[in-house]
Amino acid sequence: MLSHNPEDESKLYTDDIETTETEEARLLTEMKHTHLPLLEDYGFIDWDRDTHEVTKGPEFDEIRPLLEMMINNKDELPDDWL
Repeated sequence: MLSHNPEDESKLYTDDIETTETEEARLLTEMKHTHLPLLEDYGFIDWDRDTHEVTKGPEFDEIRPLLEMMINNKDELPDDWL
């Protein structure tokens, strides 16, 4: 996400996350109804609901350092943080 723009919703999940179909459906629902709208409200992303495309918003650079720190230190963070 940090280096790619735009991203399609189909790329929201990676193959290395083990989930059941029920968990995946719940996560997708949370993403569409809670997380993406909130990130859009703060200006961190722009989300086109018609094309299912997510792009960096005007305030994305405000959270870039946090995201970079999390990615650079992912081995030291709890598994459910990333």
